[in-house]
Amino acid sequence: MNDKNFEYLKDQLKYTGFGEAMEGELKNNMEQLQAAFSLKHDTFYGNDHVSAELHFKKSEQTDLYFFNSYGVKLEKEGTKEALEQTFYINKGNNITLKEAYNLMEGRAVNKNLTSREGEVYNSWVQLDFKDTDPNGNFKLNHYHENYGYDLEAALSRLPIKELQNESHKEDLINSLKKGNQQSVTFQKEGTDVRQYIEANPQFKTITVFDSNRNRLDNRKSQQQEQSQQKGQDRKSTKNKKNSISKSDDAEPQKKQRRKTTKL
Repeated sequence: MNDKNFEYLKDQLKYTGFGEAMEGELKNNMEQLQAAFSLKHDTFYGNDHVSAELHFKKSEQTDLYFFNSYGVKLEKEGTKEALEQTFYINKGNNITLKEAYNLMEGRAVNKNLTSREGEVYNSWVQLDFKDTDPNGNFKLNHYHENYGYDLEAALSRLPIKELQNESHKEDLINSLKKGNQQSVTFQKEGTDVRQYIEANPQFKTITVFDSNRNRLDNRKSQQQEQSQQKGQDRKSTKNKKNSISKSDDAEPQKKQRRKTTKL
């Protein structure tokens, strides 16, 4: 067994969200010099059961093993049908287990990705449950930097208490970028109200849920607020134009009166 290869894979498992519990099993399989092997991992997020099968393959030329992919099966409480998705391990493009769960929950995750040309770029990714590839995997929609989603700007439109503290604000933004549904404090008419939010890059906004995690029509209310603001701006502009118009009308009359007096 290649010890350096083992140390590398051990760290790779840890930082992909699988912890350290599988180190012994990983080592045993590598020592047997099999052409390929798989490891299984189970965990819960709340009441949701997530099982993963990690796939390793040995190089045909050397004694090195590679962690190629892992399949995830999500079984939600009260749901009979499980959701399955395979996530591939690529240098700089890895999706962690918690991020995989968040993606399978329908949320978006922000990642620094590497193109085929080796260039690093930032993008939000989100599973498209209406479109699958030939292997039955849901395709990933990408919302690149040029798409124009500004998470911080979207947050600033909401009366969230945590935004008033720079440290709490940074933690909130980082959590949302990982695809988490985050608990926050809304300030409404002098009262603190506990609600939940998610990043929504597709519509360039924030999705809001009540304390029971029921989705609120926050997008509609924001549109109404923006519409009201535009209406007020138009009214203000109209009043300003009318004021200017009256002033312009009055000036010739004033001049005319001076001319009449002179005659």
